[in-house]
Amino acid sequence: MRYSALSILKNGLFGNKGWKPAWRTPAPKPHYDVVIVGGGGHGLATAYYLAKEFGITNVAVVEKGYVGSGNVGRNTTIIRSNYLLQGNNPFYELSMKLWEGLEQDFNFNAMVSQRGVLNLYHSDAQRDAYTRRGNAMRLHGVDADLLDREAVRAILPFLDFDNARFPIQGGLLQKRGGTVRHDAVAWGYARGADLRGVDILQNCEVTGIRQSQGRVLGVETTRGFIGCNKLALAAAGNSSRVAEMAGLKLPMESHVLQAFVSEGLKPFIDGVVTFGAGHFYVSQSDKGGLVFGGDIDGYNSYAQRGNLATVEHVAEAGKAMIPALSRIRVLRSWGGVMDMSMDGSPIIDRTPIDNLYLNAGWCYGGFKATPASGFCFAHLIARDLPQTTASAFRLDRFERGYLLDEKGQGAQPNLH
Repeated sequence: MRYSALSILKNGLFGNKGWKPAWRTPAPKPHYDVVIVGGGGHGLATAYYLAKEFGITNVAVVEKGYVGSGNVGRNTTIIRSNYLLQGNNPFYELSMKLWEGLEQDFNFNAMVSQRGVLNLYHSDAQRDAYTRRGNAMRLHGVDADLLDREAVRAILPFLDFDNARFPIQGGLLQKRGGTVRHDAVAWGYARGADLRGVDILQNCEVTGIRQSQGRVLGVETTRGFIGCNKLALAAAGNSSRVAEMAGLKLPMESHVLQAFVSEGLKPFIDGVVTFGAGHFYVSQSDKGGLVFGGDIDGYNSYAQRGNLATVEHVAEAGKAMIPALSRIRVLRSWGGVMDMSMDGSPIIDRTPIDNLYLNAGWCYGGFKATPASGFCFAHLIARDLPQTTASAFRLDRFERGYLLDEKGQGAQPNLH
């Protein structure tokens, strides 16, 4: 069923009894051309583009929970392409362009809202760094505007411009950045993949990877063995554990990243704002709640929950930027398990095992990368060649010394 104004009107006239499930609930087949481990945004997007762009439809997406139960439903919904380095900038700009046409492409309302992303700066050195980043963006054809203090004040007068420790001097604005409804992204890709013949296997946990003579034969699951010609891993924070089943040790760690939402407020913040003197970012949802987050918890964990010390840290940074936040109540928080790579950049590559492919190491950047990640991973699986904009995300770059360290933090995953 294709969604349209006419279908809404028709079903409304007949008691909304004509709607069909958005995707099927199939039984696993004995064998597939491609099995994708992970039914989050990246796994579903990969399946969608495999079917749509490359004509590979005998595909299964294996998810241990339900669609959207992982990081794709546990983030702060921000999309942007304001990156500095050559390997990152073209990739995230490809993702931004895919976001801009996504709803028309898969016929689902993902609530893409290009309300702008503003990164504040608080010192001369930070201004110079943002000038460099903005120039790099412009050289790649990406929009960027460097704002001074008064230009920022004109659009966000409620910020604490004269904070004793962190006075605001200006900011770097990407007007095309914004937010997207995170769970709608999972639903849209799931529906689009299913319509093209992909099997989405929910509540189907992978318990082992069967191999023979250096090749993967398939996966052992809680719903039986599923054979495949190619196996693709897109398991986010659980990538290390799944890769271990194949005898691989990945250059990454898993950490918890918390996010929060406040009580509903009247329209307050138009776009997305990030604090330059600490890790804090905030936007306002269509329901009125402020959606915000900060640093990861800093210790290795596979739990989808965080600790109170980080809650306090995030609240302090938020109130330093916007004093009025001290008067609002936080309704709830949640945590996602981040696959933090050694240099803070992702991996989209073949593994040493001939027919095993890896999509991992997304750190904080996973949600905004969803469309490009899925497209580039599908290209790799279908053609056994990296897509041009993802060519820097090789697994062996750590061995070769070609790190892609956007923040310049060194080989320490918890700092990225």
